[in-house]
Amino acid sequence: MKILAANRLTDGETVWLGAGDRWVETIDAAHVARDKEAEERLSAAGDAALAANLVLDVTLVDIDLSDGRVLPSRLRERIRAGGPSIHPDLGKQARNAAQHAA
Repeated sequence: MKILAANRLTDGETVWLGAGDRWVETIDAAHVARDKEAEERLSAAGDAALAANLVLDVTLVDIDLSDGRVLPSRLRERIRAGGPSIHPDLGKQARNAAQHAA
């Protein structure tokens, strides 16, 4: 399973592609691709957003689902979901919805 992550061009915030090809700020709202065809749709939407200068650093992220929550497989993506690892009072981890990711 995969999700699509990027950084919003206007402020650098990590975002994920959600339902309706909308960029969302919480990883749990990301659209989960469960097969190769869905991954290709995510990639195409990411390429279009990149070309439109909405986001940068577009990447497919391997994930697992745990109790209905999205958990990235790689540490880098867990940090992106949670925020700076040395400042728990800043970034996404300071918000309740992101505390499980990091």
